[in-house]
Amino acid sequence: MGRPRGFDEEAVTRQAVALFSARAYDGLSVDDLVTGLGVHRNSLYKTFGSKRGLYLTVLRWYLRHKLEPALSSDTAQLQENDTLDLLLLAAAEQAPHDREVGALVGSALARLDDVLGPDAANQLLGLRLRARINTGE
Repeated sequence: MGRPRGFDEEAVTRQAVALFSARAYDGLSVDDLVTGLGVHRNSLYKTFGSKRGLYLTVLRWYLRHKLEPALSSDTAQLQENDTLDLLLLAAAEQAPHDREVGALVGSALARLDDVLGPDAANQLLGLRLRARINTGE
């Protein structure tokens, strides 16, 4: 029988959302993740399989627990500083060459269009992108 997991997978996933939202996939090394999440490298690989496995877990968690609630109830929450960041970074960085990420991002963008309308969704995404550029986030 193996040792029990020494970390809360849900808590680590939430922490990883913040890391990937701030620095994107390519901006984080596995060492950065290990340090930032406070988990051992072996535990990270055993639980998520790879950096990409962690990223996919994080992206799915974010879409289900952060983006969808904002779309379903309080679209004003979408204007908060970081609500759209992971979606923006995933769309720009990983979706063009990772089919699975592309499908997740495409579905999320379609949902955003359905709730806000394409023009408002594009405007909101553009404003958040500009805000990240202007503040250096």
